[in-house]
Amino acid sequence: MKVNKISPKTFSSKIFQMKGISKKTVEEHLKLYQGYVNKYNEIQEKLAALTDDDYSKANQVYSMIRELKTELSFAWGGVVNHEIYFGHLGGKGGKPSSNLLKQIEKDFGSFENYKKDLKATGMAARGWVWTAWNEKEEKLFNYLGDAQNTFPVWYAKPILALDTYEHAYFIDYGVNRASYIDAFFENLDWEVIEKNFDKITSSCQCPCQDEEECEEC
Repeated sequence: MKVNKISPKTFSSKIFQMKGISKKTVEEHLKLYQGYVNKYNEIQEKLAALTDDDYSKANQVYSMIRELKTELSFAWGGVVNHEIYFGHLGGKGGKPSSNLLKQIEKDFGSFENYKKDLKATGMAARGWVWTAWNEKEEKLFNYLGDAQNTFPVWYAKPILALDTYEHAYFIDYGVNRASYIDAFFENLDWEVIEKNFDKITSSCQCPCQDEEECEEC
């Protein structure tokens, strides 16, 4: 198995100057993100080192390959979720414009309905909330996960991620998650989210999966 090690991303310095989400919270949170990167690389190395005996002992109750495959999905989820999350923070809040706002209004009725649904989903989640584009149904929707790797939704491509683990807000808000979610909205960079949306909705949907080689795109 080939090992493809990853490195942590560098995010905008604006995430250390947010309103309602302290520099201390962000600094501690980024340490967790670094930990997911490290564990992802470590697990890949362990998978590459599996022996024929390890493969022959694979089973669904407990086996080394089951443990590593499960934890790889958790570590990778931790990497990707945090990169989406920190990637669109440090903005001025408000609302999106252009194609994304139109799509939100089409799928939720209004931007306020969208915010209400996202906040309620955030209050109900134990780990994460995403706004995603369902490429099969061609609509936006909000869904939740109780961990980095739970409740995957097929054909869903996230454009926004809200971390609802306690570490994302406990320093600033204690148990008051609702106020943290309000602060999250106030610090969103909608230009980044719009770019996420435009990139996903304009991507090639043909079997070739390559826009440069696709004659239909």
